Amino acid sequence: MVRKAKTMDGNNAAAHVSYAFTEVAGIYPITPSSPMADYVDQWSAKGLKNIFGNTVKVAEMQSEAGAAGTVHGSLAAGALTTTYTASQGLLLMIPNMYKIAGELLPGVFHVSARTVASHALNIFGDHSDVYACRQTGFAMLAETNPQEVMDLGAVAHLAAIKGRVPFINFFDGFRT
Repeated sequence: MVRKAKTMDGNNAAAHVSYAFTEVAGIYPITPSSPMADYVDQWSAKGLKNIFGNTVKVAEMQSEAGAAGTVHGSLAAGALTTTYTASQGLLLMIPNMYKIAGELLPGVFHVSARTVASHALNIFGDHSDVYACRQTGFAMLAETNPQEVMDLGAVAHLAAIKGRVPFINFFDGFRT
């Protein structure tokens, strides 16, 4: 097999790797994670197949809490489910995360992290949002570049399936 190198950012890498392992994506686009959800939505609309030979079903919700609820319900029904979010959205998902982890459901949350601030103009990297999720029962993987996002994204999906533990796969939203 011939290797094919591509140039991409962390959002694109996370979307690529997650699409392969996802049956349902519960999305609510939020900066800087919007490109992940957009890529997955576009690929699904074009009929791109995942590794199971199916097109990913995308459910775009009206809030981050709705996306987390969709992920929880879809996982409980047996579908491999993913969501894509940023710091502010992740904090709204915490109540559902406790349930997902407590029920040993193998979901993956790809998080494009940024500062949670009182002003919307702050775009610096920060992981305080992710660390607020430490007690939820989710395993966590952190990346510093797009290659790590691609590699550890696959690890997150496979480990979630094998270990029945949900994962947060996170990276700096505006740098990676």
